[in-house]
Order: sequence, then C-alpha cells, then structure tokens
Amino acid sequence: MDTLLPVLAIAPARVERGFGILAELPKLLQRAGLPHHRVLAVTGERAHTATIAAWQALAAAGSEVHRGGAVTECTERMLQEGAAMVATHQPQILIGAGGGKALDAVKLLGDRQGLPVVTIPTTGATCAAWTALSNLYTDGGAFVGDVALTRCPDLVVVDYAAIATAPIRTLVAGIGDAIAKWYEASVSSGHSTRSTVVAAVQGARVLRDILLQRSAEALAQPGGEAWQEVVDATVGLAGTVGGLGGADCRTVAAHAIHNALTHLPQTKGTLHGEKVAFGILAQLRLEEFHGNRLAATARHQLLGFYAGIGLPQTLEDLGLGEISLRELQRVAALACRPESDIHRLPFAVDGAEVLAALVSTTAPLERTGDAAPTLGR
Repeated sequence: MDTLLPVLAIAPARVERGFGILAELPKLLQRAGLPHHRVLAVTGERAHTATIAAWQALAAAGSEVHRGGAVTECTERMLQEGAAMVATHQPQILIGAGGGKALDAVKLLGDRQGLPVVTIPTTGATCAAWTALSNLYTDGGAFVGDVALTRCPDLVVVDYAAIATAPIRTLVAGIGDAIAKWYEASVSSGHSTRSTVVAAVQGARVLRDILLQRSAEALAQPGGEAWQEVVDATVGLAGTVGGLGGADCRTVAAHAIHNALTHLPQTKGTLHGEKVAFGILAQLRLEEFHGNRLAATARHQLLGFYAGIGLPQTLEDLGLGEISLRELQRVAALACRPESDIHRLPFAVDGAEVLAALVSTTAPLERTGDAAPTLGR
C-alpha cells in the first residue's frame, strides 16, 4: 500500500527549560543551530517586559532586534503587518513571547514566511508554545478558525522565572485547557487502534491525572516542584497529545463551545482555558443526555476540582448571568455549525441540546441519563 498517511508534527525540535535561562538566549540559539544576527520579536506588551532579559542578552551579543506592534489577537491584519516587518527588516528568525495569541501569531507568521520560529511562553495558560497549530480571531476576539502548520517551533524556551511573574489565574486557565485533552481526545479518537493515537489518548489520561493530583499544590506554591510539573504539563504534555494523535486527538465539544462563546463581547474578559473548562462540563452534559453514566461521574468529579482551584462551573461564573435566551441560542447555533468540531461526538447534537447543556452544567448526579431539559422561554 503506497497511500501516504497524514504527517505528524509532534513536538518542537528542541526544548530548553530552567530558571533565568532567558539571559542565556544567544547561547541557547547557538546550541540549537539557529541564526540570530537579525531578529524580529513578536510579543504582547506585558510579555516584552517579562522577557526583557532575553532582548538585553541578544543586544549584548550584537543581534539586531526589531519589534512588531504588541499582539492582542492573532488576526489576518496583524499577520499582514508582520509580513511587512519581515519584508522591511529581513530577519533570519522570529522570536515570539507571550500567551497563546502572541505565540499563535509568531508561529503562523513563520510558517507563511518560511522562517525559523522560537517561542517563549510567559504563562502556563496554553500549549500554544509547543504545537503546529494556530488559531485565528477577528480584531474583536471572535474565533475564525484554526490553521495547521507545517511544523512545530524550532525551539521552545521555558523560563520558569518568567512564567512565575504571570498572574496565577493564567495557570488555572492553562489547567482548564490542558485537562480538556482527555475528555476530548478520548472521544475524538473513536477508539482507534493506531499506535500513535492510542499513545496520545493514554498521554491525555496521564495529563489529566497529573493535573487532578498536583494542581492544588502547584497553585499554593508557585515556583515549587509541583508548580513546575504542572507548567510542563500545560505547556508541553498537552501539546504532545495533539501532535502525536494528530487530527484524531484534538478538539470536540469543549473547544467548539469555547469558539462559540468568543462571539459574545461579554466573554472578552475571560481566558481561553476558562471557556474551555466550562465547555468540558457542557460536553459531559451532552454525553449524559445520550445515556453515558460515566460522563455524569466525570462531571461531578470535575465540579469539585474546579471549585478547589477556581475554574468556572456555570454561565454566571463566566460573567454571563444576565445573558439573554436569544444570545444563548446564538452561541448554541454557532457551536453546531457544519464545520464545528462538536460533530466529532459519537452522536448527533443540535442547538436545543447544546443550549440545555449550557444551562445545566451543575445539574445533580441523579439526572444521569435523562433527556435534555427543555427551556420554558
């Protein structure tokens, strides 16, 4: 059989980890065989300050560093501005620093421009530093779609000292985003027997267990051993699951609901992982509607876990307590668009079911197996 299977972009070419290692960035780049005489930096505003040691070290080493505008969203407009910067300054390498939006932007820009990419996560909020995938948004922050990239970053620099400066809320959000890997990959894999998919799903299970067991300790002791382990899990292990499993181990209803929620201006102040975490509960609720009793048990386990670390359990927790029924119906409809990953569920769902799931994420365990509740108006 000569049919080619899909290419897997599993992991970055190299990962450097440690405390204060950004001050050694020129050496790390040299060790990775990456040129750095002319650099284009792609960062968020806070991230630039958090990683100032990196830019100072590059300047001291004689690198010519140019900086684009501060990234707030990964948008086509921002990418066009980045392409103009590349044309003007002719960098040899792109270095991105920040959270998911900035890192998605630098990866996609590097992919389009054919340039090596270095990512420096300044939070533990997502696995964007690791993956060969970027999410595109509108200028207003509404999800447009994801873009598969040809490869993972050439180098990831995980400086725990820089990540420790981020608000603890960002790591909590990262935990919500990362733990979704199990609840989505175990569904989207379709019980595949392909070895890479099996390994990815089992990795997602290990990831879930690490987060359930170590997150409370990690959040109580930033910078400690458990904290480092959780950061490694949210940044690296979460990315490996999607890389190893490919499209068969990616997003399902939890991320589909996140994507729909981004179209509400009221969610602008909530983080990616917070919306994903809520989406997991809604996905499990959908599974309950279709008779999965294990989903009910998993949901109640997560509700206790969320309460302990501060992840949202309800629409009210997301700041949507006053949302109108019409707006909720729009969210449900967006989550069910034909191209939505919600259709990776092993059963068909419609907007009415999604709406019912959104408003019943904390329903009692006794409702297991019940049909979706109906709304009066």
